[in-house]
Amino acid sequence: MRVPLSWLREYAQVPAEATAEDIMADLVKVGLEEEDVHRPSDELSGPIVVGQVLSIEKEEQKNGKTINWCQVRVVPEGTEQTLSAEGIDPSGVQGIICGAHNFVEGDKVVVTLPGAVLPGDFRITPRKTYGHISAGMIASARELGIGEDHDGIIVLSRLGLDPELGTDVMELFGLYDQAAEINVTPDRGYCFSIRGVAREYALATGTSFTDPASLITLDQDTAAGHPVRVEDAAPIYGVTGCSRFVTREVTGIDPTLPTPRWMASRLALAGMRSISLVVDISNYVMLELGQPLHFYDADKLSGPIVVRRATSGEKLTTLDDKTRELHVEDLLITDDSGAIGIAGVMGGAATEVSMDTTRVLIESANFEPVSIARSRRRHKLPSEASKRYERGVDPMVADIAAQRAVNLLVELAGGSATTNITDAGTPATPATINLPAGYANALVGVDYSDEQIITALEGIGGTVTRTTEGFEVSAPSWRPDLGAKEDLVEEVARIVGYDKIPSTLPVAPPGRGLTRIQAQRRRILQGLADAGLTEVLAYPFVSAAQNQSFGSAQAETEVASVKLANPISSEYGLLRTSLLPGLLDIVRRNLGRGFRDLALYEGGLVFLPKEQLGSSYLPPLGIKPSDEVLADLNAGIPEQPWHIAAVLTGHEARAGVEYAPRAWDWADALSTAQSVAGILGVELEVAQGSHQAFHPGRTAVLKLNDEVVGYAGELHPALLKDLDLPARTVAMELNAEALMLAAPEVVVAQQLTTQPLATQDVALVVDQAVVAGEVLAALREGAGDLLEDIALFDVYSGKGIEDGKKSLAFGLRFRATDRTLTADEASEARAAAVAVAAERFGAVQR
Repeated sequence: MRVPLSWLREYAQVPAEATAEDIMADLVKVGLEEEDVHRPSDELSGPIVVGQVLSIEKEEQKNGKTINWCQVRVVPEGTEQTLSAEGIDPSGVQGIICGAHNFVEGDKVVVTLPGAVLPGDFRITPRKTYGHISAGMIASARELGIGEDHDGIIVLSRLGLDPELGTDVMELFGLYDQAAEINVTPDRGYCFSIRGVAREYALATGTSFTDPASLITLDQDTAAGHPVRVEDAAPIYGVTGCSRFVTREVTGIDPTLPTPRWMASRLALAGMRSISLVVDISNYVMLELGQPLHFYDADKLSGPIVVRRATSGEKLTTLDDKTRELHVEDLLITDDSGAIGIAGVMGGAATEVSMDTTRVLIESANFEPVSIARSRRRHKLPSEASKRYERGVDPMVADIAAQRAVNLLVELAGGSATTNITDAGTPATPATINLPAGYANALVGVDYSDEQIITALEGIGGTVTRTTEGFEVSAPSWRPDLGAKEDLVEEVARIVGYDKIPSTLPVAPPGRGLTRIQAQRRRILQGLADAGLTEVLAYPFVSAAQNQSFGSAQAETEVASVKLANPISSEYGLLRTSLLPGLLDIVRRNLGRGFRDLALYEGGLVFLPKEQLGSSYLPPLGIKPSDEVLADLNAGIPEQPWHIAAVLTGHEARAGVEYAPRAWDWADALSTAQSVAGILGVELEVAQGSHQAFHPGRTAVLKLNDEVVGYAGELHPALLKDLDLPARTVAMELNAEALMLAAPEVVVAQQLTTQPLATQDVALVVDQAVVAGEVLAALREGAGDLLEDIALFDVYSGKGIEDGKKSLAFGLRFRATDRTLTADEASEARAAAVAVAAERFGAVQR
């Protein structure tokens, strides 16, 4: 909301020397955020004066253009020119070239003299053009930055002005004024008006406030106004869509009359361009009182006005000349011809006020906020009116705003007011709230006196009555956000001052710290970061195809998902069952920005619906639900285990001089998963597996106590092609919550020993179908306690190996904690290990 200071001064005691920055500094005290400062004088300066055209010589040019060589007097006749600058004639008569043709000799115009600066840092200097020295410019509204009209220069008489020659146009047009722009939060809709901001300024500064609504005297109706019916018998959102509908009629207006300069200047400074006198009056009243108005050409109406919901298939051509198909929830303004406007959003083109309109019907209504908000979003029609209706408009000001518009149409448009007045509907009664004595003090922690509480609540417009229990407060009609005692306490704290609330740093209770699960999560995340991976955070919203691809190992299995009621995108309307879709989206985004070598990980919740999803019964507010209701609600909440996932693509390091980095492969994904288990002190069971999102031959299934807890390996080539990701991109995902629950309370680090290491290698020939991991487990079991570590370092099949067989080479590390092992002891342990592998898999030492 932009607040011109001259306008604010009419209703609040703003010091004459106050700047827009001063106004914002005061309004911040009552919770209104500062946004910006607007000063026309920042872009417009120098000698800009009223001049009179003495003569016009039309000169044809070779390019076919006709220009005017004008002599313009810029000081009263007989008065000396007091301005002195290069190009300013001491006689007070300037020679100026002008290409516009909408003026004649004798017209008073706006002249920018040499030394003036116009918007865009356009500096006026004498210049030779078309064979003359043009020392100045006769200006249009667009050149001054005060309007869009560029077809002709400003002729002051057509604006109803006859100022003295040499008058400062900046002063004449109010361009020395300035505006403070504030951010209005959704609960403070009344501040979308000068009326609301002036009240807040008075509260912030402790000065008096004049309510502009109190300055308007209502006409008494002597005849029935235009017939109006509100037909919303079955309200959709729990309340009637229209609570009040006021109409007034003005006849004999002249819509071609110009908007007064003072009004156009204020509208421009408030961020609204001047359109026409009738439209400008509507916008001016809305900005002043906060009540949106709509003007109809009364001669274009047919029959009574009916406020109703749209019917299926109904259409309306709105003021922007677009034909819109209406929804059955849209609240409409209609007459016998059908829809003539979407209530509170935009009017229809059929009844639009034009330059031929002589009889205007004024609509000043109060509409239900939710209905307006949904219609606005549905039709993508943001407007100044809907912005206010969505936040709540004072229902008690509808007739006052209509009267204000009537007065301005009579005064400025030459109209005649009729006393045909319609006031349909019954506005809601403001809420009455009980505020117990001492409640504000206990809630805020400040010792407020009764006098401070009463002053604050009366200052916002409430009516306060003392009771034996405390205070009974009637909320003001323009504050629909006040409905509970806590709201009143917030107002007391705001008005008395947030700076009066003491800062108390809470003391953390000793001896608690992180829970076991919290500590485990932190260890996992930190461990992966220490290993060189980068943590990222993805949205939990995915598509149905993503959940189907990653939510189940088997393609034919239907994946149950939680559907979002109001998704941010129709494409991503489900909650994730796996972390990998979000990680892959981030990988693709980074690849598109030139990052080719990536190792990313994320820890987060996945959402796995159970048989019951949600509850058919939602308990009312203010009442504790029964145990049965709570149990039913809990049963409908999906399981949300904490997963950890990683994706690696490209190379493990950047290429360097005489160094070719290694590409990430499936073993890195498996190693990452095993490192997570190692951090928690558990051991994963690794076996050859399959998953629809992973490569058929390069996938490890990860188990814990015979339960599948994750997968690791290379992603499926077809999937990578569809996602436009590099081949050999690898990934892993674990149900980390299952690992954490199975982990020991304390993870004990392996004891270091100073005894020397003995190494032995063994190559075993087995059938191709034998899984290397199972052979490794057999060797570990057979080697006994002396075995410290074992690793597979080669798989070979080909020349020298029988068809259908393969060679598996393992490196074994032996160490005793109390002595140096002999070669014979290491060999015996190796032989025992080979014996177990031979017994189980027919392994033959190569």
